[in-house]
Amino acid sequence: MAIKLFVAGLPYTTTDDGLRAMFAEYGNVTSAQIVTDRDTRQSKGFGFVEFATDSEGNAAIAALDKKDMDGRPLTVNVARPREERSVHLFQNRPKNTMGNSSRRSYR
Repeated sequence: MAIKLFVAGLPYTTTDDGLRAMFAEYGNVTSAQIVTDRDTRQSKGFGFVEFATDSEGNAAIAALDKKDMDGRPLTVNVARPREERSVHLFQNRPKNTMGNSSRRSYR
C-alpha cells in the first residue's frame, strides 16, 4: 500500500528531482513534488513524497524527520488527506451593476 509524506522546512532551492533523490535511498519513490507559488513559481519550502509501501515511508520518516538541511530542520510526517474546499466564497454575493464586480457601490 502506498504512503504519502509531507515534507516541510526544505531549502527554497530544492527541486522535484532533488527531493526525489533525497528520499530515494529509503525506498521506491513513486512521486515527489515541491509546492510552488502560483504566480512566482518559487518554492514554498514544502512538498510531498509518495512511496510504494508504508515500510519505506516509515523508514524515511525515522531517518529524515528533524534532520538539519542547509541550516533548517526538516519536518517529515504522513500527509493528511486533502480537505474539500468550499464553494467559491462570493458565489451567492449580489453583483454590482456599476461595471466592477469587485467593488461595492455605496450610493
